Amino acid sequence: MRRKLMLALFIMPLLCAMSRAAEFRERPEWTRYFTDAGTQGTFVLYDLQHDRYQVSDRQRADTRFIPASTFKIPNSLIALDTGVVTDEHHVFPWDKMKREDASWNRDHTLRTALKYSVVPIYQGIARQVGVQRMQEYVTKFHYGNTDISGGIEQFWLDGGLRISPVEQVQFLVKLYGNALPVQERSQRIVKDILLTEATAAYILRAKTGYGVRFTPSIGWWVGWVEREDNTYVFALNMDITSKEQLGERIAIAKAILRAEGILPHSS
Repeated sequence: MRRKLMLALFIMPLLCAMSRAAEFRERPEWTRYFTDAGTQGTFVLYDLQHDRYQVSDRQRADTRFIPASTFKIPNSLIALDTGVVTDEHHVFPWDKMKREDASWNRDHTLRTALKYSVVPIYQGIARQVGVQRMQEYVTKFHYGNTDISGGIEQFWLDGGLRISPVEQVQFLVKLYGNALPVQERSQRIVKDILLTEATAAYILRAKTGYGVRFTPSIGWWVGWVEREDNTYVFALNMDITSKEQLGERIAIAKAILRAEGILPHSS
């Protein structure tokens, strides 16, 4: 109940904040987390209450990259808003095609399709939405460069769509505040299925992304942490040169969030 009240109190300042330039603070010391993992990347952290960004490598934070599976967030919103998907319990029967990722080889709901990042299901959703409606939504979301060229099943995987880490955060801030131009119900459902961790101290909602069709590959982890007193929205973007580095997406982001006192050290 208290978190709902905090959300309501944040919505008006949030909408006001969108109309002015937020404060940006450089945090070059965060670069060591990427260096220690043998990679390069950036971390963007937005303090909702104080309308303040903190960022390592500002240039990369403003550079657009393929969104990969982080696009499952807007894709889910669009699916719900158009009626292509009814709700989080909507069932997608397995097509009986065996794929390398064993978790994909079964029936899924929207909730589990997001959790296990089932690409074929989201490609099917995009086909049903269609090019015209997809373009309309991506445009009104102001999602990155809004370019869905490259095929309705591929544009977020290796097509024309690009989004920067800062733009990822801006999109998620709107989602958190139910401020996107879709039904509030659609936003509530997507926020619910993004739930990753929930404790008495915090709630974490997030989604990974892996742009594997590029050299180097691109890793993402985007989301937000809800606490009683504030909400922090984040986006991690990094180079992936081997599959062994995939775990570093979450590890680096959590290390920074712990260092900033946003997540407890036991998380």
